[in-house]
Amino acid sequence: MGVKAGAAAIFAAIMCFGPAVAQDVTLVAREGGIVLTGSLQGYDGEFYRINTSYGLLTVDGQGVICEGPACPDLAAPKAVIRLVGAADPGLALLPALFQAFADRRGLIYRPGTGDGFTAAILDPESGKDLAEISFQPLPPDVATAALVDGDADLKLGYAPEQGLGTHSVAMDALVAIVAPDNPTPEISTLNLAKVLAGEVTNWGAIGGPDMPIVLHALQPETAMQRALSDRLGIPVAAEILHPDQETLAAAVALDPWAIAVTGRSFVAPARRIPLTDSCGFPLLPTPLAVKAEDYPLALPVLLLAPQRRLPLMTREFLDFLRTPAAQAVIAANGYVDRSATRQPMTADGLRLINAIQGAGDDITLADLKRLVNLMDGADRLSLTFRFEDGSSTLDAQSRDNLADLAQLIASGQFRNERMVLTGFSDGSGTAAANLALSIERAARVAQELAAVAPDLAPEILPAIDGFGEALPMACDETAIGRDLNRRVELWLVPDFGGPAPEVDPL
Repeated sequence: MGVKAGAAAIFAAIMCFGPAVAQDVTLVAREGGIVLTGSLQGYDGEFYRINTSYGLLTVDGQGVICEGPACPDLAAPKAVIRLVGAADPGLALLPALFQAFADRRGLIYRPGTGDGFTAAILDPESGKDLAEISFQPLPPDVATAALVDGDADLKLGYAPEQGLGTHSVAMDALVAIVAPDNPTPEISTLNLAKVLAGEVTNWGAIGGPDMPIVLHALQPETAMQRALSDRLGIPVAAEILHPDQETLAAAVALDPWAIAVTGRSFVAPARRIPLTDSCGFPLLPTPLAVKAEDYPLALPVLLLAPQRRLPLMTREFLDFLRTPAAQAVIAANGYVDRSATRQPMTADGLRLINAIQGAGDDITLADLKRLVNLMDGADRLSLTFRFEDGSSTLDAQSRDNLADLAQLIASGQFRNERMVLTGFSDGSGTAAANLALSIERAARVAQELAAVAPDLAPEILPAIDGFGEALPMACDETAIGRDLNRRVELWLVPDFGGPAPEVDPL
């Protein structure tokens, strides 16, 4: 076997982690026979990145011995974690999350000074730096370019991007805000869109007094404003612009005829004006509604990663984000955490009212009775599943929910309860077709769960059921409403050994 072929058997050449000062080293296979010499690009505690005559290689550190003055300290390699992106969630969440991460590992967290956010994580015994952390607020496109070019390791944003890995951090929601003394009682999503587009310019046209609307917004290059414009489909027609959400809310609070859209975490000192759908059904940004994405303007807060190996501590931090300790930090800092929340089905009277009022001619009394019989005594878990447009592929948030559900089941969280994946559709088509489609969607989620968690015994996996269009979340007259109605929910039914509910087995 030639040297090149032998190296290919042991070393995997892939996109690698962050840059380092390039210096020559020699990597010798522990079993002998293969020697690679090249310029060391980086070491993350597990893998070397080395530029050789065979190209750029990533080498497993356990299989080689590093020789040369440039070889790293294997005991405590320093990780450089460079984050860029959305300013408001970055500055509100990242310092507290990294401090909690260090505390949980028994390490020293030392905040830095200067623009953005900087910090270091130190070994408590030696005082040696284990990680150097920085966050720089950048517009979305600039942040993506930094990630692709290798000038950053993680991007904080509000939407997945093609070619980048996605890690959920928290949830937020877009809400409309007005001054506390604005007398307008509520605004529909349709009217809000018209206001933001500049098509409606007087409060009298949307149920308020005969006064001109003063539209405020964030600077168009901010991540939050980009997310809003993407939802709207066009830029917001505002002339009064602000650099951040805190400044935006303060300005709106001082103007009785102002209106703006901001994140749920940055409403005060203004007030949130209630939002309804086009049929008048209230849309509330409660934690459960935001987590389940039942609220149409729910907004995931994501860390996006390039397709290259990140330093070990960076990967450990991303794993930490899924822990209860991280979720507690997120909730304490004003955002909606991603921990599973449960609520009795009977506590949500609005959904029952909507089911009855929105029932089409094809929905029979027997259909509604079957729905209510399963709801009676059941809880709904916030883990809800939706699919990418026009496909049977779960969206990014749902894939994270699937991993969370598998972990909850494996830890025995649902003892004495029967899990039911319950599918729903929009009102397009016939009731029979929609019922079949809703059951098919529930079965698809169950199949994905079995694939994600193959070690789970079949008897503890959820059953499936479907109710078609019988429990709409929103009005079917809009595309957003139809998207909300197409979903699979997770219901928890008490089960102490008695008769099982009438659901279809997986």
